[in-house]
Amino acid sequence: MTLAHRLAAFVTEAEPPESARAVMRQSLYDWMACGMAGATEPVAEILRDQALTDGGVPTARLFGGGEVPSRAAALVNGTISHALDYDDTHFAHIGHPSVAVCPAAWAVGQGKGEDVLDAALVGAEVSVRVGLWLGRDHYQRGFHQTATAGAFGATAAVARLRGLTVEQTAQALAIAATRAAGLKSQFGTMGKPLNAGLAAETGIVAADLAARGFISNPDALDGPQGFGPTHHGAGEDAALERDDWLMETVSHKLHACCHGLHAMIEALGSLRVTADQVERVAIRTHPRWMTVCNIAEPKTALESKFSYRQTAAMVLTGHDTAAIAIFNADLARHLAPTRQKVTVTPDDTLAETEAHVTATLLDGETREATHDLAAPIPVGEKWSKLRRKGRALVGDLEEKLFNTTSDRVNVDAVHDLMG
Repeated sequence: MTLAHRLAAFVTEAEPPESARAVMRQSLYDWMACGMAGATEPVAEILRDQALTDGGVPTARLFGGGEVPSRAAALVNGTISHALDYDDTHFAHIGHPSVAVCPAAWAVGQGKGEDVLDAALVGAEVSVRVGLWLGRDHYQRGFHQTATAGAFGATAAVARLRGLTVEQTAQALAIAATRAAGLKSQFGTMGKPLNAGLAAETGIVAADLAARGFISNPDALDGPQGFGPTHHGAGEDAALERDDWLMETVSHKLHACCHGLHAMIEALGSLRVTADQVERVAIRTHPRWMTVCNIAEPKTALESKFSYRQTAAMVLTGHDTAAIAIFNADLARHLAPTRQKVTVTPDDTLAETEAHVTATLLDGETREATHDLAAPIPVGEKWSKLRRKGRALVGDLEEKLFNTTSDRVNVDAVHDLMG
């Protein structure tokens, strides 16, 4: 059986447990808040203008207003929701599941309520499992898992919502294999959020073509010259056959920057030291983050979100790293002297979710702290943190986004809140 058929069987037959659905509700809430807040970003205006200019049958709503065809909405909303780089991350494969999958599911399932939630959950699960199947060398070579693995997740979500058969779903995944793409070289530019939008668009195109009878090579994922072999995939089959749901361990961002920086921010913040007190700060992190978020001298807001030294300097000077507006070019220039106190070194004894910080004070005292993002957070506490983030992002609209009666995202209100 081909990999596409194995995944297709999961997509059509899987019954998500309530524990996984509860986490996906948090991710859907988080995705919506990020998309609503990102609707005024420059990249959002560019993509929205292009889609509205192209026109077509208006079937799906855009963040920021307007309705366009589903595939265009997936491209635009996927890009917009990743524009602030404030969305969820799964560290199993280092990717952002929701921004690739939710825009595709929402574009074809608006008004279907809980069906959208289940489809998005199955799609997100597929994206993480495919990411694990590809392995870390795929990511280290320069491929952006949000875009590559995410394209298969988006396809899975749409196929489930469309009610495709196992064979049709397998064909859709095979079609996605020839479109899935995205490079880490785009990090720090508008190209990074575009990667998420392209993955979401691929999901709709691939599923719709398969539903119309389009025939692709069923070995396009794992066969000779397939996606895995040509994209440095490890072919880790064990990642595909499992009883647990990986999305139950997805991590949600509470700081407005690359998720690779969050463990360091938490560790440094716990030391409660200021720039005036410290002589130097030494950060140790997993080696994989050195090529992701270690821009030494950021000059722009986007570059600042991918800089250990800049975000450490922000913590030391009392700036709130949860506030989106604080990441800007002026602050990058202003904190250049403080950044000189910060060094970053790789440490392969640390997990990818960990960071260790040592602050040496001017009086010779040293303070150390380690933080691990994998440490579990109770559901109620996580909702509390996410809602604080949501209120900071969308203000009073957050009260409509969250249903206090059921303690979950208000799925039926999401359509009206988009623009």
